[in-house]
Amino acid sequence: MSNRSVIHTEKAPAAIGPYSQAVKAGNTVYLSGQIPLDPATMELVEGDVEAQARQVFTNLEQVCKAAGGSLSEIVKLNIYMTDLSNFGKVNTVMQEFFSEPFPARAAVGISELPKGSLVEAEGVMVIGD
Repeated sequence: MSNRSVIHTEKAPAAIGPYSQAVKAGNTVYLSGQIPLDPATMELVEGDVEAQARQVFTNLEQVCKAAGGSLSEIVKLNIYMTDLSNFGKVNTVMQEFFSEPFPARAAVGISELPKGSLVEAEGVMVIGD
């Protein structure tokens, strides 16, 4: 019997490819990348990188809740941006959702993200540790 389960919630965007919103293995949850899609419309939220980052973290938060956890239990976060000059703005928004002790993190500049989004984030959460 596997201790692996797929996590899904209607409160976050549906997967736009062959993947799950998250997979839980034991007390570890692997959160797929979230871009700033409004789960109700599956369209990018309007606005600047801050608005997009808020939606990304809101989406991650909903998947965490569906897995029985919270953003505060994320131990590793990867953030992808199409323009690293937005680094400070994304950090400011991140602090609206996370408090110390912050998760380990990487911030990576890349040339393009799905649907033309400016930011994406994925993470690993450990529940009840």
